[in-house]
Amino acid sequence: MLRKFILYVFFLSVQGIHSQETCKRTLLLMGSRFDITVVAANQEKANNYIDIAITEITRIEKLISSWDPNSQTSLINKNAGIRAMKVDLELFQLIERAIHISKLTDGAFDISYASMDRIWKFDGSMTKIPSKTDIKNSVSKVGYQNIILDKDKQTIFLKYKGMKIGFGGIGKGYAADKAKSVLKTKGVVAGIINASGDLNAWGKQTNGDYWSVAIKNPLNKNKVFALLPIYENAVVTSGNYEKRVTLNGKTFSHIIDPRTGYPSSGLVSASVFASSAELADALATSIFVMGKDVGLDFINQLKAIDCILVDDEGKVYYSNNVKTEENKTQ
Repeated sequence: MLRKFILYVFFLSVQGIHSQETCKRTLLLMGSRFDITVVAANQEKANNYIDIAITEITRIEKLISSWDPNSQTSLINKNAGIRAMKVDLELFQLIERAIHISKLTDGAFDISYASMDRIWKFDGSMTKIPSKTDIKNSVSKVGYQNIILDKDKQTIFLKYKGMKIGFGGIGKGYAADKAKSVLKTKGVVAGIINASGDLNAWGKQTNGDYWSVAIKNPLNKNKVFALLPIYENAVVTSGNYEKRVTLNGKTFSHIIDPRTGYPSSGLVSASVFASSAELADALATSIFVMGKDVGLDFINQLKAIDCILVDDEGKVYYSNNVKTEENKTQ
């Protein structure tokens, strides 16, 4: 899946209005870096809140992990082509939303990508493009249309043996959303959950300002080309510039179109702004597959969703409603 870039978030870690403090903890969860920031009355309360967030993220991981043989996701995969599996309502609804995004993006996003044969190598060992037959066969078991949902029975059935689902494209975003939700119910007035680039924020800094996120061009890391305020919103920044291979004079990225089996090309970074990190994550993946032109047109048709894209030449593109100092004159 896409490489996630750690978003730079600016805030004050000093005592502010109402004697509140901003406290942050960085740790490894779901195999990735998580930065959990909360505004609280004191350090002790902040640590308690962060512990609550960690518990929630760990719960989500156990639910959606395909590495845990006892998870409901693993049981769905093990019984592909055999029987439907009853799952918790939460997982059922997550899969239901994922399929909705697949339909919206015409399959550019597809959680059954996990069924794909890994025939493209990006470790320097591949010397020629795989054959058309091998490429076609690599995605023969991929297809969200073959994920059968029974709402009444609350079951999931994968139509063919060998099919698999995976949440690499939305799992960390969903965990960030759920951690934010549980902290808000506990009375945390402001904070940020940053799951390796899947970021969801709420409230304001202790000085009353909005949180701001700085987005950098991965081809020029010393330059910040967008510094944007975020309030009750999520942003996901993803990129693929490190895992690439050039064959027959053409550069291919490691992000594979689940519909065709061919790698995407043209973009190195996509930042998507949406109401949830889960949605922003899925749409960032979709844009890489769609490409710059189709991706921008797609986002511009969606309400309250925006994006910033960087192509493989380092040029930056903005969806219609993004306003930064750089693109005001464009």
